Amino acid sequence: MGLDITHDCWHGAYSAFSRWRNELARVAGYQFTTGEHGRQYVALPWEDFTNANLMGEWGSMPGDDPLLWLIVHSDCDGVLHPEQGALIAARLEELLPQLDDIHAIGHISPSMRAKTQAFINGLRAAAEAGEDVEFC
Repeated sequence: MGLDITHDCWHGAYSAFSRWRNELARVAGYQFTTGEHGRQYVALPWEDFTNANLMGEWGSMPGDDPLLWLIVHSDCDGVLHPEQGALIAARLEELLPQLDDIHAIGHISPSMRAKTQAFINGLRAAAEAGEDVEFC
């Protein structure tokens, strides 16, 4: 059992997805805080986000970084709409050179960079088809 995201964006462990998003946030320059049980969280004003935001529903882009749509998104439900996906894909492409391309890291195989490229490919395919990317 694990997380499946349509358009072949992601198939794998929830824990790996969390580590992957945290690595994206880290290379993008976000700060982290430690929560209960020592878990690392991106330091964001989480209380400002609604359940609708977690499911991918936004009135406008949060801040000026489309990566926030992905960082804030639930890891088990919701969608990324085509226009969000296209902007997230472009942002992920900017981060690719900063990601490890050498080896698998805790269910992230073959590498952070390869997993990110697969996510980009899925986002672009969905956007071109005018389809939502669904988290299931």
